[in-house]
Amino acid sequence: MTSDNPGMPRKNMHAFWLFFPAAALLAALAVPLSVYSALSGTGWPPGLLGSGHGHELVFGFALALIAGYTLGPQPRRILAPLFLLWLLARISWFLAPQSLAAQLLSPAFALLLARHAVPRFQAAKKWRNRIAGPLILVICLLAVVFWLANSALAVSIRPMPGTRPVMTAAIVGLLLLMTFIGGRIIAPAVAGTLEKRGISLEARVQPRIEGMLLIILPLALVLAFMPFATAVAGLLLVISAFLVVVRAIRWKLWHCGNRPDLLVLTFGYLWLAAGAGATGFSLLQRTDPIPAIHLITIGALGTLSTSVMLRLAWQRARRTTPPSWQVTGIAIGMAIAALARLDAGVTPFAKPHVLWLSAVSWSGTYALVALQLVMLFRNSRK
Repeated sequence: MTSDNPGMPRKNMHAFWLFFPAAALLAALAVPLSVYSALSGTGWPPGLLGSGHGHELVFGFALALIAGYTLGPQPRRILAPLFLLWLLARISWFLAPQSLAAQLLSPAFALLLARHAVPRFQAAKKWRNRIAGPLILVICLLAVVFWLANSALAVSIRPMPGTRPVMTAAIVGLLLLMTFIGGRIIAPAVAGTLEKRGISLEARVQPRIEGMLLIILPLALVLAFMPFATAVAGLLLVISAFLVVVRAIRWKLWHCGNRPDLLVLTFGYLWLAAGAGATGFSLLQRTDPIPAIHLITIGALGTLSTSVMLRLAWQRARRTTPPSWQVTGIAIGMAIAALARLDAGVTPFAKPHVLWLSAVSWSGTYALVALQLVMLFRNSRK
């Protein structure tokens, strides 16, 4: 493996060239297979039944995204074992989720990722800049907690939460991570675009709003483990949704009509507000939050991840932004997938056509993104 940067050692490779296509391919396969496993009556693949598909999309797909985004250029001796561990964990979970290999490999990958990714954020001086490291560590540790909650050890460990609160907490953690990283990507990009047009943007990172979000959402994550505190967690999520909307409005995106990539990134950021608000209201009303949570995992995570993957790949391979038809296409594809899953409700298998529409839209978008990433990687090597 060689670098696409002449100033980098030849044995180094950007982690996103390895983990981003793999994550996109996993996303493209896991969702339709999970729908098939339930609706076909075959139960295959067994690892995607029930909470299994959520496990793979959080601790398989999302952790691969984190690896690709945070690790940067790495030597082969670090990337190869890490990627192989991720791949073996996915295969074993798909085919035999209750096997010892599946139960151990997935948390092992999460811990090894934390070992390499978390220290990269410790050099920052301000606490807001250092929050990404501990947050990534928490998400990785939740993979271990999920293993404990899903294994026979849960019987002997008290109190041990069930897998559902663990998944909810992990999704709130992803919500916080996307809120933080998304803001750090969008704000300077918008400011640079507006400055070229002679427009000053004073509200960039907006440290007060960011600081409030970095306090509110961790509290919601902790409260997700406490059944008696769901209403408080819901209120915190509603407040965070309001803050995200205010922050996005202050970026003056209406001046960026010539940058569809930034508009789609912000569209994904606003999905965070929609998902947090809808989930918060659901918790306040003590109804099942699963349909609303998919606005976070499909609308926000889907739109932001595909946008960031294409943005980094195009910048590295072509020194430009993705073409407008690509970013517009992924925004439409993810919107269809998110709204269809929301419409499927708490009993999604009662609406198989709607569920399949969501799965196909999600899967098709990620399959095309994976293909584009491979093509851009080949171009970068030239």
